[in-house]
Amino acid sequence: MMYLIVGLGNPGDKYKDTRHNIGFQVLEALAKKRGCTFRFVPSLEGEIAKDGELLLLKPMTYMNLSGQSVKKTMDYYKVPLQNVLVVTDDIYIPFKRFRLRLEGSAGGHNGLKNIEQCLGSKEYSRLRVGIGQDSRIELKDYVLDNYRKEEKELLPDLLEKAVLILGKVLELGTEKTLQYANSIEVGMGEQKNG
Repeated sequence: MMYLIVGLGNPGDKYKDTRHNIGFQVLEALAKKRGCTFRFVPSLEGEIAKDGELLLLKPMTYMNLSGQSVKKTMDYYKVPLQNVLVVTDDIYIPFKRFRLRLEGSAGGHNGLKNIEQCLGSKEYSRLRVGIGQDSRIELKDYVLDNYRKEEKELLPDLLEKAVLILGKVLELGTEKTLQYANSIEVGMGEQKNG
């Protein structure tokens, strides 16, 4: 049975290294580790990488319409909802932290809102990657801005930890990975619990 991991972001060089594209960056790191490459599939409106029963999807619809690509990919590959995990940025979680959930609300995130709308459900797993926020900067500008110097230095470790979490989800399932994922902090070495 296929398992689908979706990374949220916006297509194009303009958005490549922005905070809002952390989902794309995590999936690219996971694909590299697993030795698979992305190719654009027009009918699915996204870039797909395949490794056995694992599908990785980067929707190319822009963030606000991500659900279209997710739904088409699920339908085409007959992926059940319980085998879907979405990787997304989260301003309510500090940079360096993660939050893995079995389901939940969109929390104001337009990509997740559209996925819920297209799937007609909130019952899919999601890995929220903390990007923090800065009250001095308008939210839209903050999420579409590049990382600060100190964040860039930690980014390789953040991506590595996210890939570790996803590896455990694939091995053990989301529920058994919750405690492990939610206790990890970037720059602190690998956690031993879970």
